[in-house]
Amino acid sequence: MMIAVEPVAPPSIEELYREHYRSLVRLASLLVDDVATCEEIVQDAFVALHRRGLDGIEAVRLPAYLRSAVLNGARSQLRRRQVRRRLAPAPDPTSAPAPDAAPLLGPDRQAVLDAVRALPDRQRDVVVLRYWMDLGEAEIAATLDIAPGTVKTHARRGLDALAAHLEDLR
Repeated sequence: MMIAVEPVAPPSIEELYREHYRSLVRLASLLVDDVATCEEIVQDAFVALHRRGLDGIEAVRLPAYLRSAVLNGARSQLRRRQVRRRLAPAPDPTSAPAPDAAPLLGPDRQAVLDAVRALPDRQRDVVVLRYWMDLGEAEIAATLDIAPGTVKTHARRGLDALAAHLEDLR
């Protein structure tokens, strides 16, 4: 006797938003240092998903799709910032930085965050997804559209680069 299985309806965009918004903002904040920009990147990911529609994306792949969109948005934001810095006039060396420009993190944590942000894109993405988002190799591979073995390689290289960069903190 066969048991009929009802197909599971994909979640609505509103449900996805409620479930994943905070973790996606946290993901973006590990790459981009401005909370408002991180929120905008996540909003853009949801808008893009809404425009595209949920058709053709399996329900189990939707979180990976959103994570990928956030990572791509963060990378684009970082590239735009680099271009602006290259084209901006040199700052006045006699002016003091604004008091609110100081980092909110302790010096050790700020050093780790700066080291993570300095990693090559793929290594940074894998390290952030693995150790901050606590995703497994299969989920990271699905998010980045790479093989699980490649995830292992980038994780190892990223950790080695972080260890070398942070040797002074030990």
